[in-house]
Amino acid sequence: MEASGSWDAIDWNQIEDPRSRRSSQGMEEFLLEDEEVHAQGHGVVLLNTDEAGTVSVTNFRLLFVSQATKSVVELGTIPLTTIEKLNDDVKLQSLPRQYDKKQPRELLQVIGKDMRVIVFAFRPRTKQKNEVFDTLRRYTKPAHLWDLYAFSCDPSTVDKKSDPKLRLLKEYHRLFRKWFSHSSSSGLEVEKDSLRNAWWRVTSVNSNYSLCSTYPSQLIVPRSISDEDLWQASTFRAGKRLPIISWCDPESGAVLARSSQPMVGLMMNFRNNSDEKLVSALCTQTDATGSPRKLYIVDARPRANALANGAKGGGSESSSNYPKSEVLFLGIQNIHTMRDSLSRLRDYVDAHGSISSNGSSSAVSLVGDRRNRGSTWGGGNLNSMTQFSSMLGEWLNHIQNILVGASWIAAQIAQESASVLIHCSDGWDRTTQLIALACLLLDPYYRTFNGFQALVEKDWLAFGHPFAERMGIPTVTENGGSQYELLRQPSLGNLSSSPSRSTLGTPGSSSNTSVQSQTSNNSSPILLQWLDCIAQLLRLYPSAFEFSSKFLVDFMDCVFSCRFGNFLCNSEREREQSGVTSSCHCMWTYLADLRASGGNFHEHFNPFYDPVKYNAPLVPPAAALAPTLWPQFYLRWTCPPESQGGGLESQWHSMSKKYADSIKAKEIAESRSRDIKMKMESMLADLQRERRASSSALAMAQRARRENGAIKRAIRTIGCNVNFSMNKNQVDKTEGLSYSVRREADSGAQEDDNADLSVSISAVEDSLVSETPSNQVCESLCPFRTREGCRWPHAACAQLGSQFVGLKANFDAFDRLSIEDCYFGPE
Repeated sequence: MEASGSWDAIDWNQIEDPRSRRSSQGMEEFLLEDEEVHAQGHGVVLLNTDEAGTVSVTNFRLLFVSQATKSVVELGTIPLTTIEKLNDDVKLQSLPRQYDKKQPRELLQVIGKDMRVIVFAFRPRTKQKNEVFDTLRRYTKPAHLWDLYAFSCDPSTVDKKSDPKLRLLKEYHRLFRKWFSHSSSSGLEVEKDSLRNAWWRVTSVNSNYSLCSTYPSQLIVPRSISDEDLWQASTFRAGKRLPIISWCDPESGAVLARSSQPMVGLMMNFRNNSDEKLVSALCTQTDATGSPRKLYIVDARPRANALANGAKGGGSESSSNYPKSEVLFLGIQNIHTMRDSLSRLRDYVDAHGSISSNGSSSAVSLVGDRRNRGSTWGGGNLNSMTQFSSMLGEWLNHIQNILVGASWIAAQIAQESASVLIHCSDGWDRTTQLIALACLLLDPYYRTFNGFQALVEKDWLAFGHPFAERMGIPTVTENGGSQYELLRQPSLGNLSSSPSRSTLGTPGSSSNTSVQSQTSNNSSPILLQWLDCIAQLLRLYPSAFEFSSKFLVDFMDCVFSCRFGNFLCNSEREREQSGVTSSCHCMWTYLADLRASGGNFHEHFNPFYDPVKYNAPLVPPAAALAPTLWPQFYLRWTCPPESQGGGLESQWHSMSKKYADSIKAKEIAESRSRDIKMKMESMLADLQRERRASSSALAMAQRARRENGAIKRAIRTIGCNVNFSMNKNQVDKTEGLSYSVRREADSGAQEDDNADLSVSISAVEDSLVSETPSNQVCESLCPFRTREGCRWPHAACAQLGSQFVGLKANFDAFDRLSIEDCYFGPE
């Protein structure tokens, strides 16, 4: 399935140096490091795709492996912490495509926080479904923070240098336009005057989190405010979340601050001098005209909700108590409204997508007889279009409210150089959404990968967005124990390491046991809404962001999975107490390595990014802030082809992938061509050497032939025979001088290398010499002749050096002789 949220894209199935596992049950090739199988079901059918396979419950995820392809099915594989609800009492309105009516199967529905609704069909009359369901109920809701998969890694493999507190200080230095240097061994202790300018300073008054337990240890405050003023002002704000500067503009002096609601009471008559002094210090700086700076106090809640909070001691500010200020209400709903709205949208998208959890396609089709043809759409009647528009409009209306509010805040700071203080009830949900989105619009740095990380770590993590409560996972208490009372259902038991742990309840024993919710009453898609707003801005300004929409999807999946420690617990203090940084891997490092592996063509990069053109604040007009459904996230499971939206970005990534593949093929072809060329050059060089060697051998052979002919003629002139033979065993009948020479073997010779060239030089025996008159004369007249006959060439006559061999000379009459040609034999 080619979905935008492909689990392969973020490499969940990569095996990293697997160690010994307690239990794998034949799933070794699909498991991550330290992942263990606790329950398994065979012959299970995923009704969404009508695909059979094996479902396994591990300590990290629900894993579904296809029986046909022997590969992980992305739709059926979901991390345990991403599961929002389990339901083992499923009633399907329509039968699946190839569902056997005679053999009904036992169904298990899994609802995910990532818009996924999947249904598994188990074999009837087996214990597989109960085993898988009971295991899921235990491990989707761990009792302790340390039971999460993120803590199962080897601590020695964790990068201890990855300190979020140090990175927060670096971001403060960037805001102050100063160079950050490690002034101490820890890098966290800063000199008193090193982080301050004419307007603001960084204080360590909250270094032990005693001022505010949900704030970071280092805070930016106005320079005119002392630490004592901060202590007094904190008592006037809910949760002691006093007004603190989140972003500042060194050029204009405008600030973007955040806090929780003031404790003004039902009659709005309670005041705090330190709080008023602190808020007023946010706008004491004057602009070029010398007039006081405008201060906007933005309450993210509806006005009615703010007034209702007065009954609990809360409320909102009065502009009369804060000079040069104006109070506005944005009307953004609370976390419960957002959760219910997303749930309704998810149910409808699942019911009317091309891949539905009921096993039947809900694409536009014709159902019924010819008279009713065209009366159905998307699996329901035409009224469902209105229903869908209502559900979609409800969700998009929430997104639009956040977009409009953040854009208005950014416009006041960018265009009027005004300061803005934002709060809601607690100051960690709607406040975080508006602050982070306004910073993204104001500062181009936050629209890069590094800036996005700095923004999330500053406004979401350091300033205490309660991720544990919003995602329904355990955290730590004040004394370091486990805090899960807000996240636990009364009918459910605790997860225990003991095998004799009490059973969580018998399925079907009551109406409450058949459906288990992974979420608490405080869960809500707050972070998802913020990412949705960024996706809307990406659609409006496709060249203003370094990252793509696919990066936002993968980022959200990483947060949901709890595979990394960055987004565990509710605050910086809790993460420090639980040792998350030193015990769990870092998500930012994982995403950075993932991008590096794909180079500039990786799908997390925005191919249209133009930092020069968009090196200024973004102030979108109100008319452009009409959001649409974010298909890459909301439709990826039910409408995979349509989730890509046919956008330019997806088309570019598809083309860039093909281009990258063609580049690789070209490089391979060029490499092979170079290898072939080198081999041809080597063969040509060898051929040239062979030619030179052959020419040299031919010249030597010709010279040897000439020398041989000359030697042969010379030897014959002295009366000897020369015989050449390739047979080393040849025996001459003549007596004389003989020698043999071993031929040097040549690499290209075709003759027998074992044969010897034999050369025999023999003097002719007397018996073989014909009796010619000249011989008789020589024998009768030679003074050196003995009884044994002629001794030539050993006789003294050889010393004459005569070249006329065979001459029968008369030495007495030598002086009287005249040499004629007849004395010589033929040549």
